[in-house]
Amino acid sequence: MQIPTRFGEAAEKVLETAREILPDAIISVGQAGGRKGITPEVVAINLQEASISDNAGQQPTDTPVVAHGPAAYFSTLPVRHMVESIKETGIPSYLSFSAGAFVCNDVMYTLLHHFRETKVQCGFIHVPFLPEQAKENVPSLSLDEMVKGITAAIAALE
Repeated sequence: MQIPTRFGEAAEKVLETAREILPDAIISVGQAGGRKGITPEVVAINLQEASISDNAGQQPTDTPVVAHGPAAYFSTLPVRHMVESIKETGIPSYLSFSAGAFVCNDVMYTLLHHFRETKVQCGFIHVPFLPEQAKENVPSLSLDEMVKGITAAIAALE
C-alpha cells in the first residue's frame, strides 16, 4: 500500500490496514537519497525532528513519536539475514543504524510500539534514488533492482 508522507497519518494508515488483514510481518519502504544500496533499518528512535515540512506542512522539532515511550525500538525483522539475501541477488545492501527522524522513522517507531507485545514482525527498509532522480555521482538503483532486492528481503522472512 502507498502511505502519505505525513507524520502520524502514515503510520495510522498502516495500522488501519493491519487491523483488517492481520499480517505476520509489516515491512515499510521509503526512499533515502544518497544511499548506495537497499538498507534495512536496525533501530527507530522516539523523535520527530523535521528539517523540512511533511506533505501536510508539519515540521515538528524535538517531539516524541509516542509520549512517554521508550527512547528506541529495534526492528523485529531479521535485518541481517535480509541484507545477506539481498546481496545474494547482486543488489548492494547494508544495515542502516538510523531511520532518521522524519516520517520513515515515525512509521517504524509507531509500528514497533504498537506491535511490541505481539508476534507481528515490523521494520523499515530504505531504498536509494531511481536513476532519473539522481544527479551526477549520486547513487541510484533501477526500479527492477529495487523490486528484486525487496523481494529477496521478503523471502528472508520465511
